[in-house]
Amino acid sequence: MKYQSIIIGGGLAGLVSAIQLSKQNIKVLLIEKNSYPKHKVCGEYISNEVIPYLRELGFDPFANGAKKINKLTISNSKSRTVNSQLPLGGFGISRYCIDNALLELAKSNGAEILQDTVTDVQFGHDQFKVSTSHKKTFHTNYVIGAYGKRSNIDKQLSRNFIKKSSPYLAVKAHYRGSFPDDEVHLHNFAGGYCGLSKVESDHINVCYITDYNSFKKYKNIETFQNEVMSQNAYLKKAFQKYKMVFDKPLTISQISFEHKQAVYKHILMCGDSAGMIHPLAGNGMSMAIRAAEMSSKLISEAIKGTINSREQLEEEYHRMWNKEFKKRLNAGHILSKLFRITFLSDIVITFIKIFPFLLPIIIKQTHGRQNFDH
Repeated sequence: MKYQSIIIGGGLAGLVSAIQLSKQNIKVLLIEKNSYPKHKVCGEYISNEVIPYLRELGFDPFANGAKKINKLTISNSKSRTVNSQLPLGGFGISRYCIDNALLELAKSNGAEILQDTVTDVQFGHDQFKVSTSHKKTFHTNYVIGAYGKRSNIDKQLSRNFIKKSSPYLAVKAHYRGSFPDDEVHLHNFAGGYCGLSKVESDHINVCYITDYNSFKKYKNIETFQNEVMSQNAYLKKAFQKYKMVFDKPLTISQISFEHKQAVYKHILMCGDSAGMIHPLAGNGMSMAIRAAEMSSKLISEAIKGTINSREQLEEEYHRMWNKEFKKRLNAGHILSKLFRITFLSDIVITFIKIFPFLLPIIIKQTHGRQNFDH
């Protein structure tokens, strides 16, 4: 079966791409291995930079109960804090909510959705052949890779980062308790950092990332939280007073922050498939939406003939991706290294306390602009 474009992965980047392409009357197939709705390991904070584009697509986060967030609190492992207004602000919404809403929007615009697992992608004679675990085969001119942090597809494609060690573990759960609607918190602990913010259900999303080697010394998540994370007074209070809504926390391992390529074997990569920013920067979801906007609009132009060749399409996407995200990723890596080393995070917190105007400047290094200029 022939489609003009196939999207592998139905997270934020995949769904936004499907909506954008289908709104242009392009025959598009999105292949996602999981069913909807579904919770995912995610910080669930999105920068306001993407609101105009989401509304253009037909999705208003605040009409779906998203919490307006404009304040930030950061603490180091010794519980020393700094506070700041967020320069652009953001909103809190669960992946359970936003993914399902975008799915319905994609379907209403004519995108086809298939629950299946892609097992192979081959390119030849200027087109792709996409195979799935249900023995289905599809042909298309363009493929968007939006399948997330790590996939068997990366192994099949022989991507370089997949061969390297991925020593990080992420854990996420929703809780009930007292927490301000308009704030996001980032609390450091030995070996990692934890984000807290409200989502549309009034639940508190608690999501943290840690070095797996540090975690595996402890018998389970609860012990690690009590003995390591609770050394930070703010996290200790959270785990003691909040009541978990989930039956058990969600986890994901083998998280890689290694360099990835935005275009690989002619596939336009989006979101975490193209590059993952450290969660400390708190901006991965908006980056996924931005990348989907760029890739799908370029594919639309190629299909309409405005872009004359595949080479031009790939070069333009690579240029745009680097312009928009390369500095953000580098800033996220630097911030992560500073806050993972206890004495350096102490110095950073102390310095920002003395010069508080620096924090909004630092935040801007990992965020974009609301008026997206290609």
